Amino acid sequence: MTKQVPLGADRRDAIADAAIRLVASRGLRGLTHRAVDGEAGLPPGSTSYYLRTRSALLTACVNRMLARDVETVGPAQTELPPSELVVAMVLGLATERPDDLIARYELSLEASRQPELRTAIDSGGRQLREMLGQLLAALGVPDPERAAWPLAAMLDGLLYDRVAGTGSTLSEADFEDGVRRTVAAVLDGLVRDGRSR
Repeated sequence: MTKQVPLGADRRDAIADAAIRLVASRGLRGLTHRAVDGEAGLPPGSTSYYLRTRSALLTACVNRMLARDVETVGPAQTELPPSELVVAMVLGLATERPDDLIARYELSLEASRQPELRTAIDSGGRQLREMLGQLLAALGVPDPERAAWPLAAMLDGLLYDRVAGTGSTLSEADFEDGVRRTVAAVLDGLVRDGRSR
């Protein structure tokens, strides 16, 4: 039985997914159009047909990860209380999408040298912070858009430590406990601070 080759938008997604896996496993030096074709199981030249430049390939990775992040906070998750949704997002990323995290950190560093990539990362970051701000507003946090930035940076720090720092040595249970306690403490503090104003 032959593997069905995706076409159109599905092929673009397959290319971006393969590129993300390569960045996570080999770093940016291992990311070539030919390597992506091989990783995705596509005919030679497929990646360069859809994404002609390296910059376009890197930007496709960022956009694909953003789409998955947005999907994580989509309608299927809205039944969770906002604080539990924040915890679920962190735990889900750490356990189900570690390649995305490693690739994101690689791409973030590369973006300091590539303005087009920086634009894509900044745009995605703003969109995710807006979504986090909506969750904070639902909790009654005052000035939720302003509070979303440091909270997002803290959550990103937890995730970075899990995939690239000493947090990788923690058991899943200890990591989850730490995330739950930290998120609860920060959110409680933000809500309390709002009440005391």
